[in-house]
Amino acid sequence: MGYFRELPEIDYQSFLSDTLSTGDYIRVKNLFRRNKLRDDLQNSFTIFNKYEIMEGARPDTVAEEFYGNAEFDWVVLMTAGIINVRNEWPLSNRDLYNLAEKKYGIAGLTSPHHYETTEVKDSIGRLILPAGKVVDSDFAIPNPDNVATTINPVVSITNYDYEVRKNQEKSSIYLLRRSYLQQFLNDMREIMLYDRSSEYVNDTLIRTENTKVIGA
Repeated sequence: MGYFRELPEIDYQSFLSDTLSTGDYIRVKNLFRRNKLRDDLQNSFTIFNKYEIMEGARPDTVAEEFYGNAEFDWVVLMTAGIINVRNEWPLSNRDLYNLAEKKYGIAGLTSPHHYETTEVKDSIGRLILPAGKVVDSDFAIPNPDNVATTINPVVSITNYDYEVRKNQEKSSIYLLRRSYLQQFLNDMREIMLYDRSSEYVNDTLIRTENTKVIGA
């Protein structure tokens, strides 16, 4: 993931057994130096394109298709607001089925997860009840064309149907438009620069205090 190349570095004192001197440091990427897309920009649809993740696609393949560079997979994840890829990225059909089978068992795949309303209109087309409301299995309403009777506008949503729905919802994301990519990268790199402090070495490197030297 190209994101890690964008991170600044930090020198930690070395506690390794083969350290040659008390002044030895280990240089690592500063994983605590993170940023996120501004909240006000997340609601600005003028700089995003809606994107449907296809079956089997990965963040790097989406980045390759959309930005022409697989190393911008982190841009895909960041602008889509995805933090945990394992839980927030849609599964392939095969992986989804395996997950559902493990969760519910083969017999449980077709068992009801919950019940929802179906759409009900009267004889002249007026909406009486919208579809998709979660209700009990025995939910009933007066028949709009014969109030002396009732109807049971309910459908069962199986456990597998429920998991498929959740997975499909993850497939629709928003990606930063290509025309804004370079500005996004420039801003991100500027944010990653260190301010001057007692640990400052240069704009992309800080060094922690060496307790071995201080305590000597």
